Amino acid sequence: MAAPKIAILIESDFYEHEIWYYHYRFLEAGYDAQFMSRLWGNDMLTFKGHEYHAPFECRASLESLDDATLDTYAALIVPSGIVSDRLRYTDDLNKIPPAADLLKRAFAKPNLLKGIICHGLWLAAPVVDVIKGRSLTCHPNLHGDALAYGAKFVDEDVVVDRDLVTARTGGHAHLLASTLIKMIDAKR
Repeated sequence: MAAPKIAILIESDFYEHEIWYYHYRFLEAGYDAQFMSRLWGNDMLTFKGHEYHAPFECRASLESLDDATLDTYAALIVPSGIVSDRLRYTDDLNKIPPAADLLKRAFAKPNLLKGIICHGLWLAAPVVDVIKGRSLTCHPNLHGDALAYGAKFVDEDVVVDRDLVTARTGGHAHLLASTLIKMIDAKR
């Protein structure tokens, strides 16, 4: 049986402890963690972390992820830090940013788990309908954002609402990952 694939978005100002945790935890569980970003036509980009400015090389483009390929993934994670703020950039304000479009397409697939942690909620700003009415948690600084997006904020470290798993902060990455692993393993 093929290893379950987890798509994890990445950009500069990522929280190193969270990203490193995902890399090793999913590997330990026998999962295929694939980090992807907007590569702007490059074969590869190196992003720098927020705390230690640690480099992270990314070679997978989220823009090349079509729906058929997206169906091969078990989960999509939008991490904490400033990743989602950077990924929601668009040079054409009349178009949804590519990463937000990916999130919208992911939410159209109930068999694909969506993990959003901390400030990752910002990626939903251009596509608020995907979380409107959904129960979630996020960083306390985004409580107002969650309410403005029409979500039902729950004051817990991890919240599961069907195919959506949210966690409060990057320091709760272990809870997000373990919840996703349990949910994916239950389907296998």
